[in-house]
Amino acid sequence: MPDRRQVLFSAATIALGIVFTPVSYAASTAAFVQSDFDAAKTAGKSILIEVTAPWCPTCKAQKPILSELTSDKKFKDLVIYQVDFDSQKDVLRRLNVQMQSTLITFKNGKETGRSTGDTNKASISRLLDKAI
Repeated sequence: MPDRRQVLFSAATIALGIVFTPVSYAASTAAFVQSDFDAAKTAGKSILIEVTAPWCPTCKAQKPILSELTSDKKFKDLVIYQVDFDSQKDVLRRLNVQMQSTLITFKNGKETGRSTGDTNKASISRLLDKAI
């Protein structure tokens, strides 16, 4: 039978694990589907469109920045749609996008901001703030 010190140590270890376990607030990310995007806009959701290409070095540089920023609890309700620059040309035309690494934010059904080629964490954060 464990002694009292072992029981207290186990309880304290469990309690500290609960207190210091990081909480993830990551925004939801999905491939762009026009009907889903339209529904999210109509519902007034906060939206980020991320136009990306697997070969794009700027897109690769944006990924960890976006991942870090969108894990903040203030972006927990942000819906992120990824548009493939190479295969979704119809979507690019509808969104008036000319280049990969384009980020577009929406709030209450309206476009609130747009950037292309930005890898600066502070300015990307300001762009995302326009969606919430």
